[in-house]
Amino acid sequence: MSVWYDQPGDTPVEGVPTDYYPTGCGSWFEIPEGRDTGKRLFVRDSVHGDGRIEPGRSGDANPDHTVVFVHGNPECSYTYRHVITNLLNETDETVRIVAMDHVGFGLSDTADYELVCMDHAETLASLVPALDLEDVTLVVHDWGGPIGVGAFLQYPDLVSNLVICNSTVLPMPADEPTYTTYPARWLPWARTPDVIPDALWGDLAAYVLFHATPTHPARLYAEWARYAAAQRLGLSPARDPDAHRVFRQQFRDPVNVRSSKRLVRQTPYWGHGNVYDEPELGQRDTAPFYERIRRSLAKTWGPRGHDIGVRAVVGRWDPCGKPSVLGRWQEELPQLAGNVTAFEDVGHFVEEERPRAVAAAIRSAAGL
Repeated sequence: MSVWYDQPGDTPVEGVPTDYYPTGCGSWFEIPEGRDTGKRLFVRDSVHGDGRIEPGRSGDANPDHTVVFVHGNPECSYTYRHVITNLLNETDETVRIVAMDHVGFGLSDTADYELVCMDHAETLASLVPALDLEDVTLVVHDWGGPIGVGAFLQYPDLVSNLVICNSTVLPMPADEPTYTTYPARWLPWARTPDVIPDALWGDLAAYVLFHATPTHPARLYAEWARYAAAQRLGLSPARDPDAHRVFRQQFRDPVNVRSSKRLVRQTPYWGHGNVYDEPELGQRDTAPFYERIRRSLAKTWGPRGHDIGVRAVVGRWDPCGKPSVLGRWQEELPQLAGNVTAFEDVGHFVEEERPRAVAAAIRSAAGL
C-alpha cells in the first residue's frame, strides 16, 4: 500500500511559490524500497478542465489526457511551470498534470549520496503504480530522458506519446559540440563541478536556466559572476525571481550539491555509461542501465511495438540539441521524422525559453 503525506520532509526550499502546484494538488510519496526507502518524493498531481482543478488521485477526475513531466539537472519540476500554463490555456479538454521532484531537488527530501539517472529512474518506477496512470504523454528534459524513459519502459503500455526536450537516452555522438568542449574548451560544462565552489552551485544553477543562450563563453561566465555577486547583495533578478530562488535554495543542502555535480560529471558518458567511485557506495557502473534502454526502446515504442507518437523541441546551442542526437533518436523511433522543432537561438533549457513551443508539441502529440 502506498504511503502519502501532505507535508514535505527536509527540503531546503522555503516559501514555496503559489504556482508550484495548485492548492490540494501537491503531496509527498514515501519511497517504499531501495537505497532511498522512506524518503519523501514531491508529486504535483492535478486535473484541469471544465473550470475546475482537483487532485489527480481523487479517482473521480476521468481526464481526457494525462501528461507526465520528468525534469533533469540542475532544475526541478518547477522548470515546467510556463509549459503547463501554456498547455492548459490552449485546450478545452480535461488534462491531468503529473510532475515530480527527484530526490535531492525541489520539494523532495535531500540526497544521502550522489544519485545518478539509474537511481532516480528506480524511484520513479516505484511511484508509477501508485499514480494509476493511463494514456500518458511523457515529457522529458535533460537527464529526465534516461530517468523517465528508463522508468516507463518498465510500464510500456502506459505511454502513448513522448516529447523530447534537449535530452537523449542513447550514446552521445562524438561530433562537436560535446560537454567536454561546450560552452568553452577552457571551462566546459563537465568541468564546472571542479571549479565552482559548492556554496555557489545554486547561483550557477539558477543562472544557466535563464541565460544559457548563444553568447561568447567569456561573457557567459562573467555575467554569472555578476549574478552571483548580486545574490550576495540580496538583489533579486527582474525575471521570475521566485524561480531563481527555488533553483538556488534547493542547493543549500551540501549533499544535494554533490548529487547535482555528479550528474554534471556524468555528461561525457551520456548514453554510454561509465564506472566511477561514489564516496558512500563505492564503485558503480551505469552502463547496464543504458544498455537496457537501448535494447528496449525501438522494439517497445517504435513502429514494430506500440508505435507511440514522438515529438522533439530543442535548442541548438547545446550538445543535446545537435542534429546527430536527433538522428540517433530517429534511428530508434522513426516516428520522430518531420516532428522536430529546433531553435538556433536557444540553448539547453528550451522549456524555459520556448514554453509555448513545448506546449504545442505536447498538444500535437496527444491530439489536444
